[in-house]
Amino acid sequence: MPKTIDYVSAAAEGSARRTSAVTHGTIDESDVARFSRLSDQWWNPRGPWATLHRFSEVRLDYICDRTAEHFGLDPKQLSAPRPLRILDIGCGGGILAEPLARLGAAMVGIDPSADNIAVAKAHAAQSGLSIDYRCTTVEELVQAGEVFDVVLAMEVVEHVADVGLFLELAAALVKPGGLLFVGTLNRTIRSFAFAIVGAEYVLRWIPRGTHQWHKFVRPDELELVLKGNGLRVRDKTGVIYNPFANRFRPARDISASYMVFAEKGLRGAGL
Repeated sequence: MPKTIDYVSAAAEGSARRTSAVTHGTIDESDVARFSRLSDQWWNPRGPWATLHRFSEVRLDYICDRTAEHFGLDPKQLSAPRPLRILDIGCGGGILAEPLARLGAAMVGIDPSADNIAVAKAHAAQSGLSIDYRCTTVEELVQAGEVFDVVLAMEVVEHVADVGLFLELAAALVKPGGLLFVGTLNRTIRSFAFAIVGAEYVLRWIPRGTHQWHKFVRPDELELVLKGNGLRVRDKTGVIYNPFANRFRPARDISASYMVFAEKGLRGAGL
């Protein structure tokens, strides 16, 4: 297995690094190119992202339930008393953005791939949905001073060039009192067996080369970086596959795939 990388070094530097963030960058160009080549397959029910569509069911439930509980809303109605402004980082073709928009959220979806954004815009228009899709980066949103009630970084951190920096920037995009959701893969032997050997080579759920094990992030590493940037992790939930039902479901086991949500402290308030 490849040499592991220390993802937590950015935590101690805090917000001072934000000024120089743009020069370093979080974009992994090889991953952007890989996803761009498959951009026309985002909505193909039998294509390379078919498994991600099934996986998104459990992601969507987790996001809606935790968001509704936090803001005192109905999980099926994210627009009262005003639409929640939600950012989907690495939105791809809009698999998460579209159902959240249908629930009343004011969605912004960003992706560094122009091909992905073109597909997302076309599908949203076809579906009669108003979603603000942009071919841009977290660096540019932070520079513009944008903030959101909820920020989603689902299955993204394992594809960026600098995980610590990416999480720092994502945290900066969350309003005080808002939420950040992260879904990713744990760096364990089990995740190597499941996400790479099983999903890419044996079952062929996703294209080979989609993941690099050394870029997976352990929950303790993730939590330390988030804490260093003003967010407290409120929950960790694993995701496992049930072969009999052919679906994914939440579980206590976080040894392979997991999701967390974290709350950003109010200004002047401790965590």
